[in-house]
Amino acid sequence: MSNAFIQAAVILLREGLEAMLVIAALAAYLRKVGGEHRVSALYSGALAAIGASLIAAWLFATLNSGEHSDLLEGCVILLAAVLMLYVSGWLLNKQDPKDWKEYLAEKANHALAHDTGWAVGLLAFFAVFREGAETVLFITALAATEGGWSLGLFGGLLVATLALAVLFYFINLVARRIPLRPLFIVTSAFLFLMGIKFIGEAMLEFQEQNIVPFTELKWLGWMETIGLNPTLEAVSAQLLVILTSIATFAVVQRNNRLLRAHKAAVPRT
Repeated sequence: MSNAFIQAAVILLREGLEAMLVIAALAAYLRKVGGEHRVSALYSGALAAIGASLIAAWLFATLNSGEHSDLLEGCVILLAAVLMLYVSGWLLNKQDPKDWKEYLAEKANHALAHDTGWAVGLLAFFAVFREGAETVLFITALAATEGGWSLGLFGGLLVATLALAVLFYFINLVARRIPLRPLFIVTSAFLFLMGIKFIGEAMLEFQEQNIVPFTELKWLGWMETIGLNPTLEAVSAQLLVILTSIATFAVVQRNNRLLRAHKAAVPRT
């Protein structure tokens, strides 16, 4: 088994796994709630991102000597994080069966989950694009250092692609057997955690460009081993988002309870 085979497989698995998990989670959710017509839009966003990744990688190689832009990547990651947090909050607020039924009743004349259609499509695009261009650059650099596009390199990419496809299939298979409410909660939690992680990654890109200060928290150094950003700026931003999200969720839930109580108190005509 050649070095190019192993490195190519690791690169694609490492860079593609997060994007695949996001797409799989959203696809499973849409199918569970009868939104199959949105799945095609989800996949279209992901495919468009693959094409955009190839174009972006070519532009980086042509205009920037093969080096990616930390500033551009940071902005893309930040946009992906915002979309993940938005969709996560939307799902969590709809996880109550009563709220979901009321929502469907209100949207009877529109497509299922119409309000998040644009967000789901953009989320798929940014989740894949966030990894795609970098993956193409890494693979291209690997080919250059390993003496060209060898059979071993292509074999590694093929094995990694098949592994991601198998994971995608089984995640969807398991998710379809999960009841609606737990699926909403699990998908919401996953997207929220990914959004928080992306905020740390975006902060790192800005720190590398000296746009944001870099204050290392040595007692959180273990976070680096799991791909997190152990700096005061990143952790502060993440905690601020977490606290804001909790407060926003509490307010929305309170308003929903008051609205239900008001509807129950109003006599039906």
